[in-house]
Amino acid sequence: MADLKKQIIAQLNLKNLEPDNIGDDQPLFNEGLGLDSIDALELIVLLQQDYKIKLTNAEEGQQVFRSVRTMAQYIMDHQPGSK
Repeated sequence: MADLKKQIIAQLNLKNLEPDNIGDDQPLFNEGLGLDSIDALELIVLLQQDYKIKLTNAEEGQQVFRSVRTMAQYIMDHQPGSK
């Protein structure tokens, strides 16, 4: 998950944040990291560019982007060739 945290930091340009400062289960939005809807779009781009995964709807995104752990699990479950 450390690599995913590094990718999130780079994609969202969070230069003042270290991967160790992001908890695996820490919420990414609201009271957690405080990400917003623009950040959500950037995370969607990250999934598409780095993992070739396309989200199908907004409700799915809410589940996927709950935390780094939920993102990592979604990536593992939906990688091309994982099924």
